[in-house]
Amino acid sequence: MDWELLGRVLNLAKPYRLIFTLAAVLAVTLAPVAVLRPYLIQYTVDHYIMSFDYSGLVTMLMVLVGVLMLQAIMRYSFIYSTNLLGQFVIRDLRVKVFKHIISLRLRHFDHTPVGQSTTRTISDIETINSIFSQGIITIIADIISLLVILGVMLYTSWSLTLVCLTTVPILLIATYIFKEKVKAAFQIVRTQVSKMNAFLQERITGMRTVQIFNAEEQELNRFKAINNEYKEANVNTVLYYSIFFPVVEILSATSLGLIVWWGAKGVLSNDVSLGVMISFPLYIGMLFRPIRMLADKFNTLQMGLVAADRVFGILDNESKIENKGTIKPNQLKGHLEFKQVDFAYDNLNMVLRNISFELNEGETLAIVGSTGSGKTTIINILNRFYEINGGEILIDGTNIKEFELYALRNRMAMVLQDVFLFSGSVLENITLRDQSITREEVIHSAKLIGAHEFIMKLPGGYDYQVMERGATLSMGQRQLISFVRALVFNPDILILDEATSSIDPETESVIQYAIEKLIEKRTSIIIAHRLTTIRHADQIMVLNKGKIQEMGNHEELLKKENGHYRELYDMQFAQLES
Repeated sequence: MDWELLGRVLNLAKPYRLIFTLAAVLAVTLAPVAVLRPYLIQYTVDHYIMSFDYSGLVTMLMVLVGVLMLQAIMRYSFIYSTNLLGQFVIRDLRVKVFKHIISLRLRHFDHTPVGQSTTRTISDIETINSIFSQGIITIIADIISLLVILGVMLYTSWSLTLVCLTTVPILLIATYIFKEKVKAAFQIVRTQVSKMNAFLQERITGMRTVQIFNAEEQELNRFKAINNEYKEANVNTVLYYSIFFPVVEILSATSLGLIVWWGAKGVLSNDVSLGVMISFPLYIGMLFRPIRMLADKFNTLQMGLVAADRVFGILDNESKIENKGTIKPNQLKGHLEFKQVDFAYDNLNMVLRNISFELNEGETLAIVGSTGSGKTTIINILNRFYEINGGEILIDGTNIKEFELYALRNRMAMVLQDVFLFSGSVLENITLRDQSITREEVIHSAKLIGAHEFIMKLPGGYDYQVMERGATLSMGQRQLISFVRALVFNPDILILDEATSSIDPETESVIQYAIEKLIEKRTSIIIAHRLTTIRHADQIMVLNKGKIQEMGNHEELLKKENGHYRELYDMQFAQLES
């Protein structure tokens, strides 16, 4: 067992010391209270039933009822406190893990399936609960119970105790084998759960693609294979349980038979009292039950630790953007400068090479280039979603690393080609639940962009409930909402990444004027394939394989007869102008 890992898990319970202490005290006191019942039964038989003392018998029955009620109350308190402790711990841990996940670099999400992160945050953390509800505290309680029961049995009749313990070595061997087999099987089960979650998340999210390409049959067969592997892993655990528990029952029955055989001889020879003979089967039941459950609880504890190791693996992931900056600007002027910037997603294959340019306050930079040329990468590193490998990026003459990260991003806004909308109202999707943004500000921004009219046509207007990923809205409508979202945060630097590529010509004409009004007061970067959206940009950068191939305004670049921008222009406009 990884004691260091267990200590780290138990350390999560520090804020709830009172509940933990209560559970520990109950674990210690439950054992002697439980052993009282068979001992009192033995005492009652030997001292009151055998002597026909009716009044004493009634008194002992009342004592037995009192002990039973006390045990029930203590057992209830123990189960409730351990489960309550577990729920408090995993509640806090979920918040801690989610907070950590949303602070990780995008590089982490580039290589980690969403389903895996979901499994860690929900399923694995839920498994950690078992460390408290069925794990370490209950194991301690069972071990104390075993020691107390053995002590009382030896005190009552050492000979009968030794007879019933003859099967214990076999039980211990069976328990160890069962524990190891089930541990290995459960590890496979947890792996298969994570694998299935990742598969389902990807396929359900991409169901449109699956159906468009008639891939239902292939994906169903793949799911059947994964599901079968998950079933086989669970069947193995069931197999070990189905073997182990009958073995325990056989050994328990054997011990009971030995007690009856040896105890009957003792009763006949007056070496063993009738009360002892009656109480020992009760002791045997109390002895074998914890031994039988200990193996299962040890496995539960091990699985909880396996899950905890996976969860702590996320918490120990320090793949975060360094946030050591101290500058928190209330407003940026918007002067941008890239100085010999190099960048690679994998730190090996450079996506950007020696990128240098300057964008003055209030100017608009348009970036064009073929797919994979590095257009989107430029805005990713400007927002510090990724760290550059070399060079320097300056805003208003200050290195972006010197800005407090969230304060920096608060002064920038992005409108992406693939708009992501969350489940919730249109208003919530625009404000992202920022309480400082009023409904009136949202409506004003929507009117400026030209989205107010279509929003008001929705059932409920701004309170219309958007389904997951905006499935009930058209691509153009989602794009318009993203424009309002960007505008309402009043950024100093605006970034449009293929923001109009999914909008039909009619909708594009509606928002084009608003975009121009929006960017004329801000430093703006526009990535676009449609040259209509960038003809009036102050500067146009042509990227090719991570390098700046051309740079200038629209008229300057058109004068380069063999230039790449001129080729793009001719392809898009030559036929229209002829």
